[in-house]
Amino acid sequence: MSLSIEEIRQAPKALLHDHLDGGLRPATVIELAEGIGHELPTTDVTALGQWFVDAANSGSLERYLETFAHTVAVMQTAESLHRVAYECARDLADDGVVYAEVRFAPELHTEAELGLDEVVESVLAGFAAGCADAAREGHQIRVGALLTAMRHAARSMEIAELAVRYRDSGVVGFDIAGAEAGFPPTRHLDAFEYLQRENSRFTIHAGEGFGLPSIWQALQWCGAHRLGHGVRIVDDISFGDDATPTLGRLAHYVRDTRVPLELCPSSNLQTGAADSITEHPIGLLTKLRFRVTVNTDNRLMSGTSLSREMALLSDAFGYGWPELRWFTINAMKSSFIRFDERLAIIDDVIKPAYTKLIGG
Repeated sequence: MSLSIEEIRQAPKALLHDHLDGGLRPATVIELAEGIGHELPTTDVTALGQWFVDAANSGSLERYLETFAHTVAVMQTAESLHRVAYECARDLADDGVVYAEVRFAPELHTEAELGLDEVVESVLAGFAAGCADAAREGHQIRVGALLTAMRHAARSMEIAELAVRYRDSGVVGFDIAGAEAGFPPTRHLDAFEYLQRENSRFTIHAGEGFGLPSIWQALQWCGAHRLGHGVRIVDDISFGDDATPTLGRLAHYVRDTRVPLELCPSSNLQTGAADSITEHPIGLLTKLRFRVTVNTDNRLMSGTSLSREMALLSDAFGYGWPELRWFTINAMKSSFIRFDERLAIIDDVIKPAYTKLIGG
């Protein structure tokens, strides 16, 4: 029997792949857009939320990118960034998320008066205020920031230095995002080598829109600690006549070294990486015991939450509390905070809660 969204919402969860500019509340988009005179497709809250999902589902890259043009447009002031980050923390806490790493690209938020440092400080302050208010209402959550550089641009070293500068203030790591095809991670090798010298953690978007070469470069050239998506690792798994899976060398490496996969089921359907939840490679990768984590990617564009993603998987694959606990502990183990801090959340929050759920 599958678990409902409401049931899952009560369980502690950990989230590693969530974009700040992909998770705004529709009402907030409307209010902020009105304040700056930015034109939206509609100013009806429900209709706008549906428009974002429909545009992301359209199969048109232009319409998909237009969704982010609207959200980024309203995130250009210290006040708007603080508000969006605050609401992000509150929304995740309300969904039962106890730990989250939320990523954003500072370079996309400097079109008005802000510099990179001001962007980061505004977002970190918003996260801190949101977590504090959630805690006062009985919802404990910790949110860390991942600073993202755009892979088609040339500011990755600058953003990497920014991540190191704020790593004791709430920034937990670095990322690159954007179109994979034509923009391999090795274009930013100097930034990754700098981060390694600085003992800093980073994830790389790889293996979503492009296949195994992107994953191989992210790991073996750039030294990624996690794979953003990484779903195309299934291309290195073949099947014999008896349906027995055979892993290739890269797939073996990813599984053997426990490289975390930041899988985002609903988002993968929108980008064409899978045709349906039941056909999503997460089923195979979970069965083969890769280090699978479940994530939201863009909550607004996918009309989703982490509880909804897990409910979809529960319905498609029959996952119950033991599997959801496994996903959650996988994510917590793979987070970029320190070992003792990870262990405290696993031992003091996650395991006791799931022991009650499984026992009940």
